Amino acid sequence: MIGRSLQLTDFRNYSSLQLELGAGVHALIGDNAQGKTNLVEALVVLSTMKSFRGVTNEAVVRKGATSAFIRADIEHDDDREFLVEIEFKSAGRSVAQVNRKRIVRTRDLLGVLRTTVFMPDDRNLVHGGASERRALLDGAVVAVEPSRLDLVSELDRVVRQRNALLKDAGYRPSSAVLAALDAWDEKLAVLGDEVGAARAALLAEMRPFVQSSYAALAGEAREVFLTYSAEWRGGGLANALAESRENDLRRGTTTVGPHRDDVVVQLDDFASRTQGSHGEQHSLGIALRMAVHQVVTKRWLSPPVVVLDDVLSALDNKRATALFERLLVALPHRQVLVTSAHPLPVSPHITRWLQVDAGTITPVTQAP
Repeated sequence: MIGRSLQLTDFRNYSSLQLELGAGVHALIGDNAQGKTNLVEALVVLSTMKSFRGVTNEAVVRKGATSAFIRADIEHDDDREFLVEIEFKSAGRSVAQVNRKRIVRTRDLLGVLRTTVFMPDDRNLVHGGASERRALLDGAVVAVEPSRLDLVSELDRVVRQRNALLKDAGYRPSSAVLAALDAWDEKLAVLGDEVGAARAALLAEMRPFVQSSYAALAGEAREVFLTYSAEWRGGGLANALAESRENDLRRGTTTVGPHRDDVVVQLDDFASRTQGSHGEQHSLGIALRMAVHQVVTKRWLSPPVVVLDDVLSALDNKRATALFERLLVALPHRQVLVTSAHPLPVSPHITRWLQVDAGTITPVTQAP
């Protein structure tokens, strides 16, 4: 699939923009704070209804405006075409439409446009906390099967409700509180077992792709191991919740379950989070992202649109050139948008150069 065109009105620093895209590799260059990331953010928002920058929808509305509009023409590999439109309001609910038909549930938007986003801090997928790795897995689970968005969202809701009950219960809860806790435990056990199984299955599918992707990025073959760390899965979440209840009541929070799980990433015999070098962690983080992209491509027989947002900024020229070329060769793609405030490697893979300056985009005929 590809985005044929993108139109923005009062989105971030764009008062008005009409940009024709198409297949190939589009290089967006320009100084910092000119709108490069804003532009690719808009495309990603169209695919998920949320920003990869971790901000609320209201934050994307240009200062002084009451609404922001994003519109794109999407073309699938089977020649189906979709018009996707989203209005973000500074106050009130956002409105999304596909082919002029209003979307009621976010999951109904998923799959119209799929995107894979690489960011400078992808090293945190290895070096950072467990929440980074859980978010990667859950995003991939939903990308592979959009109906599972409801499952992931409901799990989060149930954990929050159970935690609120535990916080108010005290160490000696009433019989009514214990009955309510039994009900929440039953719901959490069913949801948690399903989410844990989905994550573990996805991780097993990702592993060979992480292995090959890391070899392509690093230029050397190393053994990569991915382990889903969830001790509760051995006896099931219902048993684990029963065993942890006293501890949960004492601490006022749910101490076991998918919301506490982790992924252990090993390179050869070393735990990469604590023993890996900066370069190894960076390459592994990108390899994890590449693996998700490849699993999603395999599932839907079509690669998502690839966004490389300033991923080369932390590398010297030699490493940046090698990473860029290896990414484009190893990663299935029909459309790539790459942003950079620094000179990009001159590559035969780049089909179009776009200069971004204060919310204005100008095509250039050759690499700056």
